[in-house]
Amino acid sequence: MHASLSPSYLTIELVFKPSLSHYSAEQAGWSGEAAIDASGFQRDQTSYHYRDRANCSLQSMKTTILIDVNSLAIRDVHFTTQKAWDGHIGMQVFRRNAEDLRVLSADANYSWSDLREECRSNSTRPLIKHREQTPLQKAHNARMTEDYNQRWMSETGFSQLKEDDGEKLRSRSWHGQFRELTRKCIIHNLTQAAS
Repeated sequence: MHASLSPSYLTIELVFKPSLSHYSAEQAGWSGEAAIDASGFQRDQTSYHYRDRANCSLQSMKTTILIDVNSLAIRDVHFTTQKAWDGHIGMQVFRRNAEDLRVLSADANYSWSDLREECRSNSTRPLIKHREQTPLQKAHNARMTEDYNQRWMSETGFSQLKEDDGEKLRSRSWHGQFRELTRKCIIHNLTQAAS
């Protein structure tokens, strides 16, 4: 984190941005059937010295989105520059949006029994592929049919985000990149609402 930013600025930034993405997702139409997926945005413009000083271990911004499979509205976004397991990120994103979800689709990277149980306890149907290590897990995956096939809509959302400005981030600081990606998501939602 950049040391020159005041704590009150950070609090406003982190509270204000999610409410904007939630509001813009509702404008585009939110059905409650969502998919979660992650992709990377290149942050090559940041200097090695800054990445080392800010303890950013990756040269890409790992971006996880929760996207509506019907309207392609992005409900929530999670950003990190550290190596983090998708299951833990998926749990954070789910908890922030649990009351608005009926179905959550995810690939095997989000295969975590705690995430499935959290979904069920909040009356959300988890369509999360199992890692195929046992015959029972293979059978569970075979039962997922056309409902799970809507998960690819999250990849469509990422391709639309990268289509306009590309996958390189122009901002140099982490917070600038955070704001840039959040703006991209809000503009994407407003574009979906207009079409």
